[in-house]
Amino acid sequence: RFVLFISLTACTVSPVLAQAPNPPVVSPFQPVVVTNGQAVVTARPDRAFVTIAAESSSRNSAEAQKQNAAAMTAVLQKIEQAGVPKDAVRTIGYELQPEFDYANGRQTFRTYLARNTVEVRLDDIDRVGVAIDAAAAGGATTIAGIRFDVRDRAGLERTALRQAVADARARAEAAAAGAGATIDRIVRIEEGGAPEYPRPMLRMAAQSVERDASTPVEPSTIEIHAR
Repeated sequence: RFVLFISLTACTVSPVLAQAPNPPVVSPFQPVVVTNGQAVVTARPDRAFVTIAAESSSRNSAEAQKQNAAAMTAVLQKIEQAGVPKDAVRTIGYELQPEFDYANGRQTFRTYLARNTVEVRLDDIDRVGVAIDAAAAGGATTIAGIRFDVRDRAGLERTALRQAVADARARAEAAAAGAGATIDRIVRIEEGGAPEYPRPMLRMAAQSVERDASTPVEPSTIEIHAR
């Protein structure tokens, strides 16, 4: 009989070594099978994150800040009117910096630029286009991208992990059977890897949104891999 060592690399979780507190000792003369299993779990996105920014400029820094505060307030009001709750919006960046013109090797101050950036979480995929249109109507200057995700990502990762382990076990049993033997027990299971996130699916400028039609948004299927 063979002893099974399953080496599992999961691409959706942080590196972790999982083993018994006192792992069984394997004799160097005992046959060991080492296998790698893999699995892919697909899911339809049910959550989206949209990055929205408002910019304002003035030759006076305080005025640029004041104008930007009014601009972002208008954007947030439109988003809220579109049905997005306040706790689904968070600020992810704020900048106030001078801008210069360059000519003949010299720089000349032009204006102060204030930029406020927020991330909007949408738990209804069908409302993504509506939220984009609302932000544009409120005066957003940039809609930087959309990131799709699933709410039960942890559950899907565990499902992929179980399937990958089962695949590794099945491969080991096939290998042992080919040698006229059977698997006695599992000695060790390892899993680790870097997180895998869905990629942004849309980039657009707010000015390109047509006010008389909702922006179409088509999310693709998300794949969660385990190896």
